[in-house]
Amino acid sequence: MQHTKPRVIIVGAGFAGIFAARELAGGPCEVLIIDRNNAHTFMPLLYQVATAAVESEHIAAPVRGIIRALGRRAANLDFLMAEVQAVDLAQRVLTAEGQDGNILRLPYDYLLLAPGSVTNTFGVPGADAHAYSLKNLEEAVRLRNHILRSFEAAAWTANPAERLNRLCFIVVGGGPTGVELAGAMAELMAGALKRDFPRLGLDRPCVTLLEAGDDLLPGFPDSLRAYARKKLTALGVDVRVNAQVSSVGPQGVELKDGASLHAATTVWTAGVKGEPLAARLGMPQAPNGQLLARPSLQSPEHDQIFLAGDICRADHQGRPLPMFAPPAIQEGRHAAHNILRLLRKQEVRPFRYLDKGMMATIGKRAAVARLGPLKLKGLPAWLLWLAIHLAYLIGFRNRLFVLANWAVDYFLSERAVRLITRRNPLE
Repeated sequence: MQHTKPRVIIVGAGFAGIFAARELAGGPCEVLIIDRNNAHTFMPLLYQVATAAVESEHIAAPVRGIIRALGRRAANLDFLMAEVQAVDLAQRVLTAEGQDGNILRLPYDYLLLAPGSVTNTFGVPGADAHAYSLKNLEEAVRLRNHILRSFEAAAWTANPAERLNRLCFIVVGGGPTGVELAGAMAELMAGALKRDFPRLGLDRPCVTLLEAGDDLLPGFPDSLRAYARKKLTALGVDVRVNAQVSSVGPQGVELKDGASLHAATTVWTAGVKGEPLAARLGMPQAPNGQLLARPSLQSPEHDQIFLAGDICRADHQGRPLPMFAPPAIQEGRHAAHNILRLLRKQEVRPFRYLDKGMMATIGKRAAVARLGPLKLKGLPAWLLWLAIHLAYLIGFRNRLFVLANWAVDYFLSERAVRLITRRNPLE
């Protein structure tokens, strides 16, 4: 296929890739988005899929639908569902495997790498084999199925010790994802599942949250961290800090201080690392698998390659940016603007991150938020959390259904999606 305009290829349809494509829509270039999935997933709500609060399809939007919603501006955008295999940096050709198994060689003028990240277990023995992770829709549904199956199995387990072990859950990692997941699991167990399984006689949830550092929610003010810990404890979560996991097994974890915790389920939320594609490109990398970037978000060795999102090692105030959605969105937009500047024969500009704050929800009517110097907790922070997540969720239908599920949970304490679906390839 002949291209009359410069071609920009975006690898990844996450936050960085989608927001970059929006900025490039209508520009003097042809844009091709490539992803192994045909949908953009709203990652901050994966834990709610795992805890039966929302349907998986309500936090995802088809990439082609996102493009179509841009109207006439999107005439220069296209999408390819394929697995990126390699990039010939010298020839500027990307190789991908299409849905029919054919190998496609795609030339590009500019390349934006934004394939995201995967779970980082830091080499802890047994973690990859025995711990559940939470990085995509399939893993979220898998965890939801497992939680519900654990209760179904426990209901017919005669041995008290075995029954208790099935009903205990360990969450490793005290960052926003771990805090939100632990709180949601405790509410699910104390609410809908307690009513569904009256014979189990659940007095309180059996959820343990482990954080290797000295407190939860690194990066939050001390007062908000203390509030989060207090609220989790009130929900019945056993919060343990300075708890470094040395190994994970099928029946629990071992800690570096010699303690053993027994639970049939361990969920690992303690870290992420750059997508494995990064290691195959031969470009400069950070120890966590991220690709190093210049201030302009360009690769150090290739002017035509830009980096954004979790795969990009960008700094803010002398420290690496967290691998969260807000930095990914801003990086994607900035990379797109710099590509447009190059197309117009203009100088690129350095990326400057605007820290809009951080937030995490702990449970119903409880959240923490840092917005510049402003610190919020409790109901105001929770309402703000709801509003911001709804605003960034793509698609009116998705917003409507998620809001409806939240309303049911709020007023009736009912998790509407307590469904064990058929087994998927991950199970």
